[in-house]
Amino acid sequence: MQNFYQRVGGEKIFEQLTSSFYDSVAGDPILKPMYPEDDLEPARVRLQLFLEQYWGGPTTYQETRGHPRLRMRHNTFKINPAAKDAWLLHMKTAVDGLSISELDRDELWSYLESAAHSMLNTFED
Repeated sequence: MQNFYQRVGGEKIFEQLTSSFYDSVAGDPILKPMYPEDDLEPARVRLQLFLEQYWGGPTTYQETRGHPRLRMRHNTFKINPAAKDAWLLHMKTAVDGLSISELDRDELWSYLESAAHSMLNTFED
């Protein structure tokens, strides 16, 4: 029996997802300023490794960065509804571009949407 990571295509799919997402983030006036690096590649790799691990792939994220602690790692950023909505907009485009089954797409999207909502830490602009 395959887990989600294996079923959708493994590393290739998660690289495609995160590359598409960060290509969009690069031009976003709300999200791009949250990234101190001009090069978004390190952030892309971190997200890819996290998602791969979460969905049953290699544990490289935890081996190199420790426990994900998503809220703690994002707490220094002002994540308001506008930032959440921008993140979801770019991620939805990336998810919709994947060649995976509708059932898998829905499962992935459900998690990403829930994760985005859980990152909210302010309602201030």
